[in-house]
Amino acid sequence: MSCHRGSRSPYYLFARDQLPKLQQHGLPVARVVDAIPHCAQDWALLTEEEKMAYNERAQKWKKKKSQKTIKEMPNLDHPVPGCLTTVMHRVTSFPDASAMSWKSDQAVVADIFYFLNIYSHGKLPSHCDQRFLPCEIGCVRYSLQDGITADFHHFIDPEVPPRGFRYHCQTASDATHKIPISGFHLSRTCYPVVLRELLEFAQPDGGGWPRFFCRSDDRFRITWCLERMASVAGIESHLELLTVEDLVIKLYQKKYQKEPSKTWVCRELDAVLWDFSSNTRCRWHEENGILCCALASCKKIAYCISKSLAGVYGVSLTAAHLPLQDCDSSGNRNINWVILDAGRFQKMKAESSGYDRHAISPSQDQEHIPSSCDSLCDMKTSFYGKSTTRGRGVTRLLESTSDLYKSFNN
Repeated sequence: MSCHRGSRSPYYLFARDQLPKLQQHGLPVARVVDAIPHCAQDWALLTEEEKMAYNERAQKWKKKKSQKTIKEMPNLDHPVPGCLTTVMHRVTSFPDASAMSWKSDQAVVADIFYFLNIYSHGKLPSHCDQRFLPCEIGCVRYSLQDGITADFHHFIDPEVPPRGFRYHCQTASDATHKIPISGFHLSRTCYPVVLRELLEFAQPDGGGWPRFFCRSDDRFRITWCLERMASVAGIESHLELLTVEDLVIKLYQKKYQKEPSKTWVCRELDAVLWDFSSNTRCRWHEENGILCCALASCKKIAYCISKSLAGVYGVSLTAAHLPLQDCDSSGNRNINWVILDAGRFQKMKAESSGYDRHAISPSQDQEHIPSSCDSLCDMKTSFYGKSTTRGRGVTRLLESTSDLYKSFNN
């Protein structure tokens, strides 16, 4: 049972009442957390009425704590929305992905999904009250029919890291999204505003149940962050997330009456094809050349699903499905590879005659990629328009991408 400082469960209150009795028996229990292992048998012997009394005490404590939290929250230029509690209670629970079904292919194509991700300043140990420090949220509205129709993004004003973990959090941030822990001028959105605007974004017409999806590896972090923000805001949150992997499996099962392997689905979603695509990352991550972006992770999920399933369901790809401005006229992705090994580049150059000094002709050394409408078993990930650029790193590559693209077309 949960017994950290952010909650008071019925079992926790029972253990606290038993603490003096256990101390009288000479047990080394100085705190409630020490008494919890010794109370399991006595708790099991309680009647339902006695347990209900502890449950009512826990609910009263939780209500009192919520009211106190709202009073102590900083304004941060945004008042706490009065209608937030009502909106959050409307979104109670969602069906498991296995229960999803559609009557026809047209229903699949028109269905709307929301891909969500929340980044944190690292992950703290399980004994910490704050497992994560939410700092960025991204979400996109997507359908196979229309592609990405809207996106949602905020930098979140994070909580203060627990004492002794500031360096841990900053190091984790520097290794991923590079969002500063403090002094970041874009982090001005507090928890209540984030939750209110997220639900307004997911329910533009005020009806229907929004379906939030995320990668299975991110599910625990995102769920924890949503619950933490709701708790600090003083509201009850029942938002649940479904996994993108299960969604893709269900979409293929609907069309082919058989499921692809989860390993294959994960590999498809792990594609790095659009890491540097334009209009994918948020403005700050784009300007600073940082790959890890909560908004970009959501958009890349939509790109992967569009690439794999649009042809399967007979949908024509548009700029809302894929970043077509980064593709050639046939819809194939142009990928530039940076070779940092000068010796390998010189050897390759010596073996290749007639190649340009800076790039290999895109007509050479190409691999065939099946189109998005190929069968499930034939789908593979490879690259079109492969070129080799001599340079000092990714920075030079990005600066010369447009020139290389023009030279390829010529």
